[in-house]
Amino acid sequence: MFETKYRAIVIGVSSGGMKALKYLFSALPLNFSIPFIVVQHIGAHSDNRWIRLLEITNGMLMKEPDEKEMIAPGTVYIAPANYHLLIEKNLSFSLTVDEKVNYARPSIDVLFESAAEAYQSSLIGIILTGSNADGTNGLKQIKLKGGLTIAQDPATAESSYMPASAIAAFNIDHILPLEGIVQLLISLEANLKPDKQNNNYGK
Repeated sequence: MFETKYRAIVIGVSSGGMKALKYLFSALPLNFSIPFIVVQHIGAHSDNRWIRLLEITNGMLMKEPDEKEMIAPGTVYIAPANYHLLIEKNLSFSLTVDEKVNYARPSIDVLFESAAEAYQSSLIGIILTGSNADGTNGLKQIKLKGGLTIAQDPATAESSYMPASAIAAFNIDHILPLEGIVQLLISLEANLKPDKQNNNYGK
């Protein structure tokens, strides 16, 4: 049976996100090769100092993506303040200032839906702690395209509303506490053994 290679992981997080992301990335090995693309709800005028603090704490390469930048393995990309972050068919980034979605820009749904179209069944989508329903529709699209869907166990989330909304909407593949999500991702990455020399994360 053919097993799809997961080529990217998208994460949506809101209230309580800094603590959750800090735990998640601290617990992953520094050589974790599948790229992450993260939307954390932040204020329109927030700077990126919190990303630098997260990077210094965890040691993984983290950055805000540039327009038309190609997605590379071993990198954590975090949506900049006041921009929607999308993934194009050629697996490059696009930034827009279109209207807010679910009262948010960046919006988790916008990222997830574009990533589902670009990656199809080779995508992992994760919803973590948060206080609104942003991400539910996008995670459902990932499921419909054959990707793997994960939600933080609401009982372990600082704000349970966001993962609970997704869980109520459709049959999510895995509902786990943060430590369980880490263990699952490590297991998946080890089993997939991506070809880092040929960079199979690209087109």
